[in-house]
Amino acid sequence: MSRSKDKPSYSSRCQPLIGHPSRKRLGEAIEAAFLAVVALFNFDIARPWGETHPYDFLVSAGRGFWRVQVKATQRCADNRYRVKATGWRDAYTSDDIDFIAAYIVPEKLWYIVPIESIAPRKGLRFYPHDGRKSLFEKYREAWCLLACDPKARGWKDIPAVCRCRELPTRCSVCPRRNLHPAGFVMAK
Repeated sequence: MSRSKDKPSYSSRCQPLIGHPSRKRLGEAIEAAFLAVVALFNFDIARPWGETHPYDFLVSAGRGFWRVQVKATQRCADNRYRVKATGWRDAYTSDDIDFIAAYIVPEKLWYIVPIESIAPRKGLRFYPHDGRKSLFEKYREAWCLLACDPKARGWKDIPAVCRCRELPTRCSVCPRRNLHPAGFVMAK
């Protein structure tokens, strides 16, 4: 069989384009970014062996470990970003995870969303440019949720006082947000 001169070779077709990672590689990079941010915030962190668990990381600030599933999206449609809230088949529940850490790649924003505010949804929608539409805007950069007891979260997860003064960044609903503007790793 003769090979067509116009057709690229198998090896060149299978090579990823630099700057355009595969979905798997992007997921690995976002998990590494999550690990870096959590480590810089001085949380204890562990990663389970293998890929059979519904969570990616165990995170602790001295109050036991939270099970965190990391997700990411890069595509904006209709002024929103969508993130799946499912594993292989089913929507996550509180039996599976405690938080979804969703990273919006083009905006360089993290959302730390407790599973109680998600279940039984199969997808999350984030509107970083129009927070009035988003059920999850109060979880933007809410790293403090990983450091506090669930009872300290506040009514409907909106705190009356800062949940964690020790963290160098403030969530979108923190009463101290205007006193200490964000500017730490990956915060906008």
